[in-house]
Amino acid sequence: MTKLRTAVIGVGYMGKFHAEKFAASGDAQLVAVVDADGVRAAQIAGSLGCGHATDYRQLLHRLDAACVAVPTERHHAVVRDCLEAGVHVLVEKPLSRTLEEADSLLDLARARGLVLQVGHLQRFNPAFQALAAQGGRPLFIDIERLAPFKARGTDVDVVLDLMIHDLDLVLALAKAPIEQVSASGFRVLTEAIDIANARIEFTDGCIASVSASRVSQSPVRKLRVFRHDAYVSADLQEQRLRHVRKGAEGDTAGIVESEQVFARADELRAQAQAFFQAVRGRTAPLVTGEQGRQALALALQVGRLVEERLARHGV
Repeated sequence: MTKLRTAVIGVGYMGKFHAEKFAASGDAQLVAVVDADGVRAAQIAGSLGCGHATDYRQLLHRLDAACVAVPTERHHAVVRDCLEAGVHVLVEKPLSRTLEEADSLLDLARARGLVLQVGHLQRFNPAFQALAAQGGRPLFIDIERLAPFKARGTDVDVVLDLMIHDLDLVLALAKAPIEQVSASGFRVLTEAIDIANARIEFTDGCIASVSASRVSQSPVRKLRVFRHDAYVSADLQEQRLRHVRKGAEGDTAGIVESEQVFARADELRAQAQAFFQAVRGRTAPLVTGEQGRQALALALQVGRLVEERLARHGV
């Protein structure tokens, strides 16, 4: 089977990892890596045995698919150019800066019949996939994502940097429409929001509480889902699930606990392979552009509510 001709556009922190997965894939030929920093592009290309460039537009006629990992403010322009050239795209989250930009990309991808996948990496976490496969109506979803401060990613606030991952997970678990959203947060080490909490209420009564911080001491990725008679606690960092449920009638223990531990999975590799499969089959990817837009819409709403609250209180 002919390999897909690919490139990674933007080989900063995340882009470098994407390039490594593309280069190692049996489904793809990494034609080149692209970065505004020509020296960095050349170094990474040398280590991966591919070409390099500083202008992605010079390569588009040679590509079947591309990963876009440039800063968020450039997502729209770069993804648009790729789609207009007939190139399938995997773009890092968030899909774009605004919903107007997102809609224009979705319209273009549909018109050209191209795959547009958004890099919500946690969808490929085996613990989350096992939890989501259980089905059932969630009553309460509680997600906590804490990370130590890093200078990278501060071009956007913590909602678009970190929380958007978990907003996407909430939307994947809760099937009902959103009824109400409230949010709070604060600036700590940057001029943008560094810590935030959102409460999302759905029309079927489900409630989600989502917390994110990029100024914490240790990394934490916890997800808890409560249903009638049971709850599941997921440690997404360690890729394990803990189940607690009511025992059968007559069970003297009353409560039954169990744990699932998954073999360590390479989520980035799984994401790349899913992208290549969607491109080959011209099928919908696991995280579609439409789903990326839904997560972006909710993240922008949360960010706006936080800013409005800070303004009201003069913080």
